[in-house]
Amino acid sequence: MSEMLEQRERSGKTFFGQPRVLANLFGVELWERFSFYGMQGILLIYLYYSATDGGLGINRDTATSIVGAYGGLVYLSTILGAWLADRLLGAERTLFYSAVVVMVGHIALALLPGLVGVGVGLVLIALGSGGVKATATSLVGSLYAEGDTRRDAGFSLFYLGINLGALAGPLLTGLLQKNVGFHYGFGLAAVGMALGLTQYAFGRRQLAEAAREVPNPIERGQLLRYAGIGAAALIVVALLASTGLLPADRLATIVAVISLIAAVIYFVVILSSKQVEGVERRRVFAFIPLFIASAAFWSLYQQQFTVVTIYSDQRLDRTILGWEMPVSFVQSINPVLIIALAGVFAAMWTKLGPRQPSTPVKFSIGLVVMGVAFLLFLPMSGGGPNSAPLLGLIGVLLVFTIAELLLSPVGLSLSTKLAPAAFRTQMVALFFLSVALGTAMSGVLARFYSAGHETAYFGIIGAVAIAIGLLLAIAARPIRRLMSGIQ
Repeated sequence: MSEMLEQRERSGKTFFGQPRVLANLFGVELWERFSFYGMQGILLIYLYYSATDGGLGINRDTATSIVGAYGGLVYLSTILGAWLADRLLGAERTLFYSAVVVMVGHIALALLPGLVGVGVGLVLIALGSGGVKATATSLVGSLYAEGDTRRDAGFSLFYLGINLGALAGPLLTGLLQKNVGFHYGFGLAAVGMALGLTQYAFGRRQLAEAAREVPNPIERGQLLRYAGIGAAALIVVALLASTGLLPADRLATIVAVISLIAAVIYFVVILSSKQVEGVERRRVFAFIPLFIASAAFWSLYQQQFTVVTIYSDQRLDRTILGWEMPVSFVQSINPVLIIALAGVFAAMWTKLGPRQPSTPVKFSIGLVVMGVAFLLFLPMSGGGPNSAPLLGLIGVLLVFTIAELLLSPVGLSLSTKLAPAAFRTQMVALFFLSVALGTAMSGVLARFYSAGHETAYFGIIGAVAIAIGLLLAIAARPIRRLMSGIQ
């Protein structure tokens, strides 16, 4: 694969100085994120709005738990997607089939009524999105040789594609939701995913055969055993759900616990594998404190879809020249800022090259900045409905964005740099487990938010994040030693 890329680059066929094939992965991720964020932009209010407003009238705490659990399940599902890529289908085929599952999930959410549509649609979207996220990231990482200083810049461009989709999705689904109803918004998300699949189908041949290889193929006898385990797990979940042992208001907590257990098991499996050599094992150990920091970061950042959505619905003055913008439009502020700043960060990392801060330092700064973002809510706390200024929230989300660019694309890049050869895609899934844990925790933490306790809520969470970031900065040097030459 590297030879093909080198030939294309010598012929001048690059994508903003990056391998040309990055453009195709950029496109499919753009449309997948369009559908994902377009749906998620209206999901929470669909759950807790009353039936007269087109919603389901679910209790607000239960609704935030469902959203947190769904978000966590998306990233938890990267385990399954990574396993399929590394053991059964290869990364490229897993990406394609996962995108099909995402599209079917959006169709179910658009066409099936009530909680049936929510249950079927969200499960399918979560499972498919997990496969897309794990494999797309792994495929981007495979475009770069070890030591290629363009890697972080390439991931920043890839992140730009994600956010172009995340920008357009909530704007268009929000307009449809407000003017003709929620299900039309969900239907548009399905159309977006269909467009992404079409684009990818025409360009998927550009990826080298290495993208279709199965790095660690499973034996036929083992396949039957794993299929049996999967079927048993589905039966157990169905039984628990039907007997009320999976209460909706505790789903986020359940997903958080499962994510934590899965992460511990994954670390043990990788570290104890005979296929992992000494240097590779040290690098996996280096990833443990960064995993913890990542989970802490995402538990704050993903509150955009829980606490910040409620805040925007109930506290934010959304009136612009006499027109009240839909709640979902707030979800497009962050992508606008990402688009404006992603190129700046990519250029900065490229210019600095080997002089740029190490990954642990980037993580620590990102976490501290994220904590500061929560503290910036304090001057706007304690008011009544429509009392929080829109410009104030835009300023807070600008700080969210800076923190995100310091940690998220760098974290994706890191997972490919530290990955042992036998666990290439599954190491990406391990990074996404930190996102699963953090996202589920965003639903758990949202239970403690209320307009009457905003000062304590934002102040305590912001201070804890800053403290964790400072501890990581202190530990940066020994972590770098364990990374064994990886920056």
